[in-house]
Amino acid sequence: MNFEISAVFKRSVTIEIENSNICYTPEEYSVLINGEEKLRTNLNVVSVDGLSPDSDYTISVEDTKGKTEKNFRTEHESVLLDVRAFGAKGDGETDDTSFIQGAISSCPVDGTVYLPKGTYLSGPLFLKSHMSLWIDEGAVLLGCTWREKYPLLPGMTETTDGNDEYNLSSWEGNPETTFASLITAISIENLDIFGRGIIDGNGAESDWWKEPKIKRTAWRPKTVFFNHCRFVRIQSVTVRNSPCWTIHPYYTDDFSLFSVSIWNPSDSPNTDGVDPESCKRVLVLGTRISVGDDCIAIKSGKYYMSERHHRPSEDIIVRNSFLERGHGSVTVGSEAAAGVRNVTVERCIFDGTDRGLRIKTRRGRGPNAVYDNILFRDIIMKDVHMPFTFNMFYFCDPDGHSEYVQDQNERPVDDRTPSIGTIRAENIEATGADQCMLVAYGLPERYIDNIVLRNVKVSFRPKAERKPGQTIMMDNFPDMTGKSVYARNVKRLAMDNIEIRGSDDTQTELINVIDFDSYNVVYVNDVATEF
Repeated sequence: MNFEISAVFKRSVTIEIENSNICYTPEEYSVLINGEEKLRTNLNVVSVDGLSPDSDYTISVEDTKGKTEKNFRTEHESVLLDVRAFGAKGDGETDDTSFIQGAISSCPVDGTVYLPKGTYLSGPLFLKSHMSLWIDEGAVLLGCTWREKYPLLPGMTETTDGNDEYNLSSWEGNPETTFASLITAISIENLDIFGRGIIDGNGAESDWWKEPKIKRTAWRPKTVFFNHCRFVRIQSVTVRNSPCWTIHPYYTDDFSLFSVSIWNPSDSPNTDGVDPESCKRVLVLGTRISVGDDCIAIKSGKYYMSERHHRPSEDIIVRNSFLERGHGSVTVGSEAAAGVRNVTVERCIFDGTDRGLRIKTRRGRGPNAVYDNILFRDIIMKDVHMPFTFNMFYFCDPDGHSEYVQDQNERPVDDRTPSIGTIRAENIEATGADQCMLVAYGLPERYIDNIVLRNVKVSFRPKAERKPGQTIMMDNFPDMTGKSVYARNVKRLAMDNIEIRGSDDTQTELINVIDFDSYNVVYVNDVATEF
């Protein structure tokens, strides 16, 4: 069984099995370190810890067909600083903020700050460059519930010379003042967070989820926030109960998640899993996300940030990951005025989300709000109500229900008109669909360029189990149930080798679709639970 070493940390390693299977291997296999079995699993991506820094290892993968070996060396560690040596109690009652921050501030280049077993009640911690944060198994970093313990991060500050702006925080795409996050890093590089412990934002025990859209002193914090950082990696930790978005890399490049678990209650407001915003080279590998909003939401700010601090999100890969519950499995937009391009989501399982691939934008995002070269392939969707939705009338923001945003008549193309380029979905199997398979609604003045579906199988729930619902969040658009394909204002829609089971209709509904390429599209009347 062939594998690649995906990441080497100071005390751990992540590997990915090389195969065409989605998330799981055909049979269990063993992972051995220097000949000693460390775990037995059938996951395509696994992380092994318990290693020592600056050490050579041989890692082996063994199944019934044989054994494959590779050599690696763990990264250098200059010193290990135990937060208890700095005064942290880890009893869940003492405020450990200053003790942990003292360890972080004292940490030299290539050092590691260590949280052993215990519950560390803390306010926001500010990390720095060239360090690691090790949250060991049994350790919980728990956000305190007192707002006065959370520093404010001003959204935008004018530089002293008056020629530029210094951006410290963001709220839903605008430079607004927010509370600092439990884990905060600003303008740093080469940071690792690893271990089998827990980062708990404590949203349920505080008042962060009460009146969530009302600004009280500042906007709600995220749990983990990286602002203008480079080379940041997170491995194996669990992040849960976030006050708002869970992990928010912002203007951050070379950001990676390996074997991370993200969990928030299903009714928690705006608790997206991962929100890369104006980021480049993002990798989400072997990660499980189950949240109260979108699992992964790719953004690039609203109009002001695009105009003054333009930075698209690009070169993003999501692979061998589990995206569960939530409003969307992977969402692009709508706060993406600087554009999103080169996104690949592959070999993933979407389970129980409202939407699978969710594209959303609206008038007012601007000419740089171009979504292009977005590819979904080799995906299993289970009980996803709406596998594919494309919406250019998304009714977000205070003016979201205005005539300007929601007018379905053609308006002049201007400097605030967004666009959607090429979106492809290949080798998809979806069971348990409810309201629709595909809804695509472009602007009458700017059609969606190109939607390609190839090798897609979708089966609907039995009619008695379905109920009409809002497929795309726009005004004056009917609820749907059992709908196969609705496309409006699209330049090209290509459907190749498509099977649709159990829909109420037996043909596509196309309005203002200029070029419709249809090859081997089959409707099957009986409802199948699996293919």
